[in-house]
Amino acid sequence: MQKYWQIWVDTGGTFTDCLAQSPSGETQRYKVLSNSCLRGTLTEIHSPTKIGFELSQSIPSGFALGQGLRILGETHEPIEIAEQAEKNTLILAKPLPTSATLNQGIEIVFKEEAPIIAARLATCTTASNPLPPLTMHLATTRGTNALLEEKGAEVTLFITRGFEDLLVIGDQKRPDLFALNVQKTTPLTTSVVGISERMSADGNTLEELNLPPIVPPIHKNQAAAVVFLNSYRNPTHEHFFLEHLRNAGWQHISVSSDLAQVIKVLPRAETAVVDAYITPIMAHYLDGVSRHLKGGKLLVMTSAGGLVSRVEYRAKDSLLSGPAGGVVGAAMSGCQAGFTRIIGFDMGGTSTDVCRFDGEYDYQFEHRVGRARVLAPVLKIETVAAGGGSICGFNGQELYVGSESAGANPGPACYGTGGPLTVTDVNLLLGRLDPNQFGIPLNLEASRAALEVVRRAIPEPTEPNVLLAGFLEIANERMADAVRKISIREGYDPAEYALVAFGGAGGQHACAIAEKLGITTVLCPSDAGLLSARGLREAVIERFAERQFLKPLDELKPDLESTIAKLEQQALDRLQKEGLEPDQTSVRRRLVSLRHQGQESSEEIDYREDVDLALEFRKRYESLFGYWPENKSIEVISIRVIASTNPPPPIPESFKFNNETNNQQKVLQRRSLKIGSRTNGPTIVQDRFCTISIDDNWSGILGSEGTLKLKHSTDPQSTKGANHSPIVELELFTNRFN
Repeated sequence: MQKYWQIWVDTGGTFTDCLAQSPSGETQRYKVLSNSCLRGTLTEIHSPTKIGFELSQSIPSGFALGQGLRILGETHEPIEIAEQAEKNTLILAKPLPTSATLNQGIEIVFKEEAPIIAARLATCTTASNPLPPLTMHLATTRGTNALLEEKGAEVTLFITRGFEDLLVIGDQKRPDLFALNVQKTTPLTTSVVGISERMSADGNTLEELNLPPIVPPIHKNQAAAVVFLNSYRNPTHEHFFLEHLRNAGWQHISVSSDLAQVIKVLPRAETAVVDAYITPIMAHYLDGVSRHLKGGKLLVMTSAGGLVSRVEYRAKDSLLSGPAGGVVGAAMSGCQAGFTRIIGFDMGGTSTDVCRFDGEYDYQFEHRVGRARVLAPVLKIETVAAGGGSICGFNGQELYVGSESAGANPGPACYGTGGPLTVTDVNLLLGRLDPNQFGIPLNLEASRAALEVVRRAIPEPTEPNVLLAGFLEIANERMADAVRKISIREGYDPAEYALVAFGGAGGQHACAIAEKLGITTVLCPSDAGLLSARGLREAVIERFAERQFLKPLDELKPDLESTIAKLEQQALDRLQKEGLEPDQTSVRRRLVSLRHQGQESSEEIDYREDVDLALEFRKRYESLFGYWPENKSIEVISIRVIASTNPPPPIPESFKFNNETNNQQKVLQRRSLKIGSRTNGPTIVQDRFCTISIDDNWSGILGSEGTLKLKHSTDPQSTKGANHSPIVELELFTNRFN
């Protein structure tokens, strides 16, 4: 029996998902709004200061004491809750607004971060009491949102004198090749200071470091980025300047040679600036979580799908931590169901993330978030701004879905807080989800009103169902195209993969998207609505060790094995510094980055003792480009080694049919399905956290571990062109149930 609580929390743009396991082994599931609120309904008004309420999930007695209450749709400040007289009765410090009515939506607004609220719900701990000892695995979009919304720190860049304009000049790439008026993005820095120093290309000192007087920061939201030329060869000057800044009172300092030991100064500088830009925000956030875990332990998910301790955490490594948790959860779910080749399809409230898993994770080591470039290992994920909260509308010329999202506040129109028409409203109005099982109260009339606003903006009269079908088709096509980017455009056929659908809305759209891609199997895991949190449960603690070479492969071959062995030991040593024993860890992968000499792009090749790197590179090159250039030498860019704790083995899942069939019922509760039972479409399968639409010509069978495996009854490739149009299909679907 485990000693502590285990908490796995993923904080997304709209919802925070939580899985919790008690010391006795019982697993609990929670979903709270990421803005630290719980939503419910006003059920009774005993007096202006005494009310009755219902929430989508029960809370312990006294849990709301000292928090705030807000009526949805009203602009008033939260009213302090003076007493929780009974479990569902509140005494308020001030009277309700006179406009408040029964069955109106409410929010209980908490003063702590959403992960702590989820942990308190799981452990039944009120705000006035400390949490019990626990281990928390955390993924969050807090840093990503700060970067995208440009609400980061004030960054001062200290750079080698003469290179002050480096970030302004950039790499001269045109974002739009044919644009006549190119609008360059501005750097994230607030100020730039040139420092007298210079290292040669081989790491020798050309000019001694001059340490000028440094003005201390005047507030906590200031950070420094230190970038010196050729510091990847010799970081001495950067480290001396780091100590100089610390002595002057700077707390948040990002040093380029510690973050990315690569030759190119521009991406190294951009990475250091991004790290500095979000470090104060993330430090404040993680400190706010950590201070409630006294006697416990916090591990943070990285963009590469591994866990790091709070001490080892670097902000630039976690920009895609939430989606990475989903990739890990999807991969484990696919392997459990007997599929080693899967495409993950994670549709949440704000966006949709897709990924490919082929027995090993697919990495990239340079990526962009918004207008920032970052050098950091990340799982290869394609994101499209089409989620449940994506706004649907008419721009005067055409219908659109996204890229703007209604977020958690105000949220979709059906949340009842004045939000616009969104994909969630479209599914609700088409009868593709059961409002009674959604998890928070939904307002169908508000969705209808939002649809009418859009319909009136269109010059030509349009039937509501036709308009809704159009929005659904646009959303599906955008998400299918994201899958094409990580499969067909990378040389892989999606028809050879199973689609793992997760997130709150992934199952609603999975069948339609699978048909567009020729995929015949869809897997909906048992915790599909919380799969990123489940991925945190399955994730390993890992470390990367890497070295850049920029040398011909033939020249490195004699020392290749010894070089990799040294990197292996570096990665393992970093794990053992965390207190892990040697038998708990192993080297998981060895990646050699290869390219033709003179080319820019490279490919990652897995190294094994018996592998011919040149032959494997040729196979990969030909699969991507369809030819092989002769008489070009192969260059080794870098070698990376990944060491980690040993992952838990997946539990094999059986899908044996038990001769029980559910035929064409409008809505089924997932908990009512029996293992081995078959469900024929069209129908809706729903639980507290996700909705699955089993479309016509699809059927599902429930596996022994709770996965709902959907199969297409015919080959989608053979029926393309013969199917009804999307509008007719939706009309058939809705008419069958109405």
